[in-house]
Amino acid sequence: MSRLTILSTLTLLLATPAFAAGNHTGGHDDAMAVGMQGNASHIDRTVEVTMGETDEGEMLFSPRDLAFSKGETVKFLITNEGEQEHEFVLDTPAKNEEHKALMAKFPEMEHADPNAIRLAPGASGEIIWTFANAGEFQYACLILGHYESGMHGPVVVN
Repeated sequence: MSRLTILSTLTLLLATPAFAAGNHTGGHDDAMAVGMQGNASHIDRTVEVTMGETDEGEMLFSPRDLAFSKGETVKFLITNEGEQEHEFVLDTPAKNEEHKALMAKFPEMEHADPNAIRLAPGASGEIIWTFANAGEFQYACLILGHYESGMHGPVVVN
């Protein structure tokens, strides 16, 4: 099969309604700039993260910023204490910006990536992550309007 035929086929497949219905899987199986899925038997630290919104419409994570060491494996215990659905996506600011634009086109997109979790009100979940590289990264909720309402924060890896 020629490259043009393959690209044309892929373009048609991605444009189908099944893509719009949304399942964002397989995009981050390998190491990313921010790191990789961690091994549950090698957790160095557990960090509790809560998500929610205020009566004034501000959407928040607590804690507001995070810092780790290169090579550290962290278990994030994430709880949605809000009244709306929220998500926690760990990546570079540029990748989160790209993902946010995609989420604006496909707001019902589901995630099956090791660096992201979407939670209904009152639900909890976890992400186990190894920070393989030093740098400045970000965690964010990329549901339409949530990032703009304050739902993001810095992650510094020393």
